Amino acid sequence: MSEKTIENVAEFSFTTKYKTRHNKPDVWILSHAIRQWHWLLLAIIGAASNAALASVVPIYIGKAFYEITQPVPSIQTIGSYALIIAISQILRGFLHFLRNFSFEVIAQNIERYVRQELFVNLLGKSMTFHNLQSVGDLMARATNDVREVNYMFSPGFNLVIGSINFLVLPLFIAPTYHPSLIIVPIAFIVLYIIALWHYLSILNPITRDVRESFGALNSRLSEAIDGVEIVKASAQEDAEIDLFGNNAFEYRDASIKQGDVESRFLPLLLLGITTAVGLAHALYLMQQNLITIGDVIGYFGVLSLLGFPTNVSLFAYSQISLGFAGARRILELINTENNLDQNIDGYSQPIQGAISFDNVSFGYVEDELSLKDISLEIKPGQTVAIVGQTGSGKTSLVKLINRTFDVQAGAVKIDGVDVRDWYLEALRNQISIIEQDVFLFSKSIADNIAFGKPEASREEIIQAAKEAQAHEFIMSFDNGYETIIGERGATLSGGQRQRLALARAFLTSPKILILDDSTSAIDSDTEDRIQKAIFRVAQGRTTLIITHRLSQIRWADLIVVLRKGQVVSMGSHTTLMQTSKSYQRIFSE
Repeated sequence: MSEKTIENVAEFSFTTKYKTRHNKPDVWILSHAIRQWHWLLLAIIGAASNAALASVVPIYIGKAFYEITQPVPSIQTIGSYALIIAISQILRGFLHFLRNFSFEVIAQNIERYVRQELFVNLLGKSMTFHNLQSVGDLMARATNDVREVNYMFSPGFNLVIGSINFLVLPLFIAPTYHPSLIIVPIAFIVLYIIALWHYLSILNPITRDVRESFGALNSRLSEAIDGVEIVKASAQEDAEIDLFGNNAFEYRDASIKQGDVESRFLPLLLLGITTAVGLAHALYLMQQNLITIGDVIGYFGVLSLLGFPTNVSLFAYSQISLGFAGARRILELINTENNLDQNIDGYSQPIQGAISFDNVSFGYVEDELSLKDISLEIKPGQTVAIVGQTGSGKTSLVKLINRTFDVQAGAVKIDGVDVRDWYLEALRNQISIIEQDVFLFSKSIADNIAFGKPEASREEIIQAAKEAQAHEFIMSFDNGYETIIGERGATLSGGQRQRLALARAFLTSPKILILDDSTSAIDSDTEDRIQKAIFRVAQGRTTLIITHRLSQIRWADLIVVLRKGQVVSMGSHTTLMQTSKSYQRIFSE
């Protein structure tokens, strides 16, 4: 797949170096690890050298013990052994640091790559995806699951790769004492691999359940906190506690099940048996005068090297299993089908403002259409009011213009070009939508106004705020435009949030302006002033207004009435009051 093809998968034009072409979590993770081959090489060198130097201790302790048992022990020889052990362990300490440091760098970099890749991918998903995705589960994947991928490398693979060398060393050292002494290490390794394979085959589905149950727990928590106002207003605290408790119990049960499997880790028993049998075998050979007491001690020390891979594998392989479970969940999210594409080679000319709906049908669910056979022509610079009862499809209609959603049938065209043929970023940069549920970031007021045009000067920001009738209340704050507002603008009133959203739209000077009931939380006096500002801003650009307020509808060039997802009438206010029962019903209710 070419770089260009990969880029076209994204909905936006940010960097694609983090994007994936993989479906299997092991291959995907390996692809990230290979990118850090130099750190990986240092880690492997450190791990192999560390293990080799670890074997120096038992070998030379055995030699020193044999020397001590001689009738005339050589202090110089024993001292040389001690010096070899000391130098080797100092060097081993450095190599141990090299292994740990390299794996930690790899782990942190992979976490950064995966986190960035996931974030880029989520921003590129369609609104259909985000509407169906649980925010709590998404956050669990983006935080905890990504963190588990980090832990999979450090300490997970760090300990496993380091311990494999300890597992292999006895095969090379044991025969130096007596050829038959290799039998016990070989038997242990074969049984260890079989036991480990059985252990992982049981553990992997359990760790998957652990991660999924944690996602469900987080999802329930997110929904309860996000909807805490309605929970309290409905006196449903006890019901929410019960629901959260059930999810907490499921997560606990899955974790206990994982602990139960880990507690029955068979290699620990095999290690004990191997140590006993190996020591008995060595003592027997000593009785036969085939090896010395020093060889027995040295061989026993070499067998003790098997303790490191056995003991760490209980934790390390569990961590790796959890990491792969997390990687699988992340990759599922990334690879979820996205029907929108950036279309980077698409049409990208300045918008003139003509909008047409040609037999458009759309539904959030495939078999349930929210809009049916909509045909509508809007001229450049025209102001159009879209009215209808709740659920008639007003918001759905305007969100097809900037491809928040894509039509299921027909076509939406801007300046005669199907929106699906536009370069998406060029299209959206020239369209501004202000919704009733305004989203503001936990930043300064100035940053929120300039969100769509970060290069704007302070004078431009202030002018936009004045046009939106927001300057006066902004200056009432101690820090003025540098006032930090709470998440989602929680520290502001509904009217203040909507005025900031209007200022943000005015600053970008869009060619198409869409106001979705954007003055519903504003008092009548402020509304009159904002109406005048909107009227001035609307000059020379196409403006669509979704509203029930007669004061906004009257000055529209065209009024479109929707009912049950269909256009039932169009015309001026006077004409529709005389000819359209649906329009009359809106103002009689």
